Amino acid sequence: MLMVADISLGSFLWSVISIFFLVMYLMMLFSVLADLFRDHTLGGGAKALWLIALLVVPLISLLVYVIVRGEGMAKRQMKAAEQAEDATRSYIRHVAGTSPAEQITQAKALLDQGVISQEEFDRLKAQALG
Repeated sequence: MLMVADISLGSFLWSVISIFFLVMYLMMLFSVLADLFRDHTLGGGAKALWLIALLVVPLISLLVYVIVRGEGMAKRQMKAAEQAEDATRSYIRHVAGTSPAEQITQAKALLDQGVISQEEFDRLKAQALG
């Protein structure tokens, strides 16, 4: 039976470091796999070759992928984030039931009534358009 006292500090630290690098590797691998399937410029054969390389020589092919396709990876990830944000904004506008034009009209009416200042109107207009 293994007791806590039987584990040395060195083996505990080595285990912590090993687990850290394993988790880091898995995060990179899932990021690369997501990017691989997100990329519409690569054909099916190229994707299959990358997958085979990731299975046969995982660490080397992972590093090569990040070095060779890293810039495109970042661009595709930013594009996906922007699309998700646009979809969220569109959904919120749809659920709220008011279009940007209606929001600006309401803000203009408040400005004309003297309820809000010109600065507040400009801020509300920017929010409606952005």
